[in-house]
Amino acid sequence: MKKGVFITFEGGDGCGKSTQAGLLASALKNKGYKVVRTREPGGSLFCEHLRKLLLDPEHKVFPLAELMLYEASRAGHTAEVIRPALDKGHIVICERYSDATIAYQGYGRGLNMKDLRLIDKVATGGLKPDVTIYMKLPSGSSLGRIKRKKDRLELEKASFHKRVNEGYKHICASNKKRVKVVDAAGSQKQVHDRILRIAEKCLKK
Repeated sequence: MKKGVFITFEGGDGCGKSTQAGLLASALKNKGYKVVRTREPGGSLFCEHLRKLLLDPEHKVFPLAELMLYEASRAGHTAEVIRPALDKGHIVICERYSDATIAYQGYGRGLNMKDLRLIDKVATGGLKPDVTIYMKLPSGSSLGRIKRKKDRLELEKASFHKRVNEGYKHICASNKKRVKVVDAAGSQKQVHDRILRIAEKCLKK
């Protein structure tokens, strides 16, 4: 490929993003593509340190400070990992990106959306995904899939997660060309097949 392709995964906590991102990365590698799999917050050594800080349930983080830390991580991640890979013509598969900030900090925390979008644009340099896979589960089902110890955001009240879900609904409705809603219910293979079809269609463009 002459131009890299940026694929992001979004969805509520516990919907299976990590599993499906891994399955998609493996499938595309088997087809001969150069693939970089990454995540947010995180993706580089420094950003992984920020991830631990942000998700540690022992910390109480002021909403605006939380936003700034997420965007600092995104700025470093984009410059160090994502853009270099795209410039080489690779496929970048990332768990969460700007949409997560709109849903969690915008809708969830109630931060000013205009300011949030401006800060995010600076952090990303205007970079947007080519396609976003939004993994949809019935309300209340996603959190039940979480087996490990819950992080700071997963421990938020149900009202917070309800606002986040409303945010994602708005994002999906407002970006139908980019955001593809995938039914995350069913077996791993069933969900993977749905996602692979979307990715292959994107790569043919």
